[in-house]
Amino acid sequence: MYTCGHCTKQACMLNDYEAMPKNCPCRDEELVEESRKMYEPEDIEKLAKLSCETEYEGYCRRTRIEEIMEFAEKMGYKKIGLAHCVGFINEARMITNIFKANGLKVESICCKGATTSKAKMGLGEYQLNLAYEGMCNPIGQAMALERQGCDLAVIAGLCVGHDTLFIKHCNLPVTYLIVKDRVTGHNPAAALYLSEGYYKRRLYPPTRLKGDIGEKWPDTAPDVK
Repeated sequence: MYTCGHCTKQACMLNDYEAMPKNCPCRDEELVEESRKMYEPEDIEKLAKLSCETEYEGYCRRTRIEEIMEFAEKMGYKKIGLAHCVGFINEARMITNIFKANGLKVESICCKGATTSKAKMGLGEYQLNLAYEGMCNPIGQAMALERQGCDLAVIAGLCVGHDTLFIKHCNLPVTYLIVKDRVTGHNPAAALYLSEGYYKRRLYPPTRLKGDIGEKWPDTAPDVK
């Protein structure tokens, strides 16, 4: 079992083998060697090299959208495929304007593109009080961007699960620009930073709220270590 999320050593950073926990992935020689070989194909080697270069040059200096543009330039990508939520029309417009101003072509398709109704898909019970509602179609988004000859797919605000379907079915290189979180203004890390304070009852059982957000919170929160 790997537990990097609880590691206090980070010995992997300096390859300090003696300090590595016994379950450190770096001790798995087979994993190390097999994964290393996966970088040998020329296209993957180029991706890895220029990813490192982008990280090195932009570390704590460039915003995410700047890094995406720098990475695209290094890779020789000319056309960006923007897969966005229909609720992110304004953001999609701003993203497109910025990309185009920096010499990139953009194909944007929202989650309802090439949609089929939820009812027709047997999902009518999940309609949001509408006589008709198109189902989000992340697979169609992926197919459309490939058909348009995009070099890189950028995700902006796809819902949980829809983004999974998009990534699973997209044969283009994929990166994220915006992760949707309606409650935190699309800053999902905020919930983590509040998880031992105001959001403790929201995130940890047994007092985690799974029902109506208006449900009364318990008087006491669990003691989470």
